[in-house]
Amino acid sequence: MRGQRSLLLGPARLCLRLLLLLGYPHRCPPLLRGLVQRWRYGKVCLRSLLYNSFGGSDTAVDAAFEPIYWLVDNVIRWFGVVFVVLVIVLTGSIVAIAYLCVLPLILRTYSVPRLCWHFFYSHWNLILIVFHYYQAITTPPGHPPQGRNDTASVSICKKCIYPKPARTHHCSICNRCVLMMDHHCPGLNNCSLVYLWFVCSSVALALGALTMWHAVLISRGETSIERHINKKERRRLQAKGRVFRNPYNYGCLDNWKVFLGVVTGRHWLTRVLLPSSHLPHGNGMSWDPPPWVTAHSASVMAV
Repeated sequence: MRGQRSLLLGPARLCLRLLLLLGYPHRCPPLLRGLVQRWRYGKVCLRSLLYNSFGGSDTAVDAAFEPIYWLVDNVIRWFGVVFVVLVIVLTGSIVAIAYLCVLPLILRTYSVPRLCWHFFYSHWNLILIVFHYYQAITTPPGHPPQGRNDTASVSICKKCIYPKPARTHHCSICNRCVLMMDHHCPGLNNCSLVYLWFVCSSVALALGALTMWHAVLISRGETSIERHINKKERRRLQAKGRVFRNPYNYGCLDNWKVFLGVVTGRHWLTRVLLPSSHLPHGNGMSWDPPPWVTAHSASVMAV
């Protein structure tokens, strides 16, 4: 079909171009002149109807795989509830087994100092697991305001059709834009980044690879999504002989302080070693460096 259309339109385009080269306004009859004008007008109308500044190969691939994305998003949305129930059941089972089976054996075999240490560490770890997991599944990840506001935006979300602040991305499972989105975790049924500290503080041995991966991201001051964006930007600038600098990287130690909310020395105890529901720095839409950061690069916006 496409080949037949090319065979039919090819001679017509050739004739029109020859008429243009020969100066058709003086030599063409009014009928052909009208056809040329209608042809130009039709091309302008067609381009205006099909024009899309967001169009490209990525848009075409997204449109082709949209049914698959829809199926995966809905499956993960329902699996999130199932995973949360499974985590609660498994955690409760482990605690029950520890009290019913392991604790009597420990009381008979451990010495008093070792028993005190085991009792203190196990219950401290249990409190952290329960507290941080509850915080992770119940704390909203944060969404940009959809009304009129003065917050600087870097783009428009193609799905929400609302201004998108820096470091904000659309979550297809939550069906909303999420501030500083890392990923949607089925184990939490949430996009909350509290999950990172839950992993680091409770199941580091069982999920060592995941813990190390997130530790690297925190040290670099970027999320999982920003890692891919920064990687592409780094290659693009490298081809031009320039160096890419992450504007949200304040240095390894300061990145961890920002992530953990450590402002003063006592916060290492009250906000890191003990359960804490403190809010993160900033509002999630503007990204000025915290006042306790010692050194940072110039602030620019990232898409």
